[in-house]
Order: sequence, then structure tokens, then C-alpha cells
Amino acid sequence: MLKGTKLYSILFNKCPRCHEGDFFETPNPYDLKNFDKMHKHCPHCGEDFEREPGFYFGAMYISYALYVAMIVTSFVGFVILLNIDAIKLLYFLIPALILVMPVFFRLGRLVWANLFVKYKPQKNKAALVNKTA
Repeated sequence: MLKGTKLYSILFNKCPRCHEGDFFETPNPYDLKNFDKMHKHCPHCGEDFEREPGFYFGAMYISYALYVAMIVTSFVGFVILLNIDAIKLLYFLIPALILVMPVFFRLGRLVWANLFVKYKPQKNKAALVNKTA
């Protein structure tokens, strides 16, 4: 349904070029020993995920924007709309920010990579041979 869109690659941890191979080595962001481990190349199409040194530095700004969005949304929702004390919000918000750190780290990198890599589906050669025969 979403395949072929950047959103598909971001939400399902897929290569931005082929949308088949996994971007990170493990699909679980809460595997804390391996949450930041990426494949060097896409296991399906061979896209280079280590484009240049410091390439993912910009992903830090994406994850920062995600944190800011979460904080602002929480503040508006709890303090302004529900009239909950801002100090009580911090008791919820600080642990929540720590818990979402692996997810925001991954989302930042996936969004950053998708900004620079276009989707180019690979034609399945076996399917083409069977279709023409």
C-alpha cells in the first residue's frame, strides 16, 4: 500500500532505494546492544548506507525536531487543554523521552537517508524471464 513512498521506508526500517532490505541490523529498537547498528550496504540492492564520514550528523537535527514536537504536544495537551500542573507533566515526560530515545535515533537516521536517496525499484529478472517465455 505505502511501498514506493518515503514513509514506507521510514516506518518499516527499509532501504530508501529498494524498500526491500533492512536499514538497521535488528528490527527491534529496544535491543539496546544493537539498536544503533546499521548494515554497511543494503542486503538486497547493495545501496551504500555509509555514504561519507559525518553523513548522519544531520540526522541529529531530525531527532531533535522529534523531541521538540513530543515536548510541545505533551505540554499543549496536558498543561493547556487538561489543566495539569507542569511539574507533574515532567514526572511523565522525562522518563518518556528516555524511553523513546532509540526510536527517535532510528527515525532521525531513516528520515535523513530518505532525504538524499530516491526510490528505485529493482526489476525481478526471474519474473521478467517467466513473463516473456
